[in-house]
Amino acid sequence: MKIGRNHAVNEKKIIITGASKGIGREIAKEIAAHGGIPILIARSNELLEELAGEIEGNNGFCKVYPIEKFSREAIDKQINEIMETEKRIHGLINNAGFGVFEKVEEIDMKELEEMFQVNVLAGIQYAKAFLPHFLQFKGRSHIINIVSQAAKLPTPKAAGYVASKHAMLGFTNVLRQETRESSLTVTSVNLGPVKTNFFELADKDGTYQQNVEKYMLQPEKVASKVVHSLFTNRREINMPWWMEAGSILYRLFPGLMEKALKSQFDKK
Repeated sequence: MKIGRNHAVNEKKIIITGASKGIGREIAKEIAAHGGIPILIARSNELLEELAGEIEGNNGFCKVYPIEKFSREAIDKQINEIMETEKRIHGLINNAGFGVFEKVEEIDMKELEEMFQVNVLAGIQYAKAFLPHFLQFKGRSHIINIVSQAAKLPTPKAAGYVASKHAMLGFTNVLRQETRESSLTVTSVNLGPVKTNFFELADKDGTYQQNVEKYMLQPEKVASKVVHSLFTNRREINMPWWMEAGSILYRLFPGLMEKALKSQFDKK
């Protein structure tokens, strides 16, 4: 059954980082379809303009803010521009991120530093910068961090990615506790594999994609779930449900689960 319109999104300005592809792109389209105004952030101006054209062609409205790289200096400059131009922001969806599947002994430290900059530090910087803005208004505001089931259920050949997502989940949980008396909602979205371009870099030989293809989430379904949760009091979104059940069992019986799911964990 199709879920109805989320009227709380109507005319709300919502920032989406990593909006040019995959989950971010679908979330932006879904927000516009609900009458919201997605603020699109990504490194590809060409893809952002293409997305903006698609949204506007469907009678939606959006704003485009390309960024050359997710460095601290570039983000500071961009945030100042957004605040000066938009005046009022209602939500932030930290979606930008990437991963690389490799063993610890193969980790490229420069690549790892970039992964933490994009997956963790950029998201924290955006959240910290907009937090005072969100807290000064009485109306409901929302920060959503797209995390991963990898933050809860670590597997081999993903140490850097798992560590970055574990850090972001920890940050999200702390931010939620620190703002619990306010009108700000803080939500983590913990996803299993999603059928996007993420794996072009993470899984260059395609082995993992081939092994888990039948379990992959569709980005449109993820986007619908996220947008219907905007401006509601939602602590977490966990997809798919069976992977969340597995992560709970892993926290309770880690040694047993590592043995029982060894073949599944080794599919990378």
